[in-house]
Amino acid sequence: MMPPDLALLRVVLDARHNELEDSLRQREALAVEHGVDMIDQVQHTAARDMAIYTLGCESVRLREVRAALHRLHLGTFGVGLDCKEEISLKRLVAVPRAALCFVSQEASDRSSMSPRNHRRAAASRRILNLAPTAVVPVHL
Repeated sequence: MMPPDLALLRVVLDARHNELEDSLRQREALAVEHGVDMIDQVQHTAARDMAIYTLGCESVRLREVRAALHRLHLGTFGVGLDCKEEISLKRLVAVPRAALCFVSQEASDRSSMSPRNHRRAAASRRILNLAPTAVVPVHL
């Protein structure tokens, strides 16, 4: 990989790092509101669940970006952690935090669908289905 390519990817990773850190500092959506009516409470709970899910995803992304920046510092950026083959520039442009080449990533994705991950995926789908537009019967 050419030094200008590395410099550009470093700028992208630094920007993403800063963006994720700023995002993780904003936790207003996690606050618990009291004294609101039932519909507002349901909507707030759904929004809070989504914020918690997003926080978890962004935390994972931040760890991946930090690891990529560390690999850049060590001079191992762009080399697959599993196969030690060069990760294509096309893949790194698309996913600068990538630690695996495309083939290794696909193999990892297939093997990571353990029962535990199936439960996580199901829980994520449940959270995403709790849209703030949920209808709650109100008895007047």
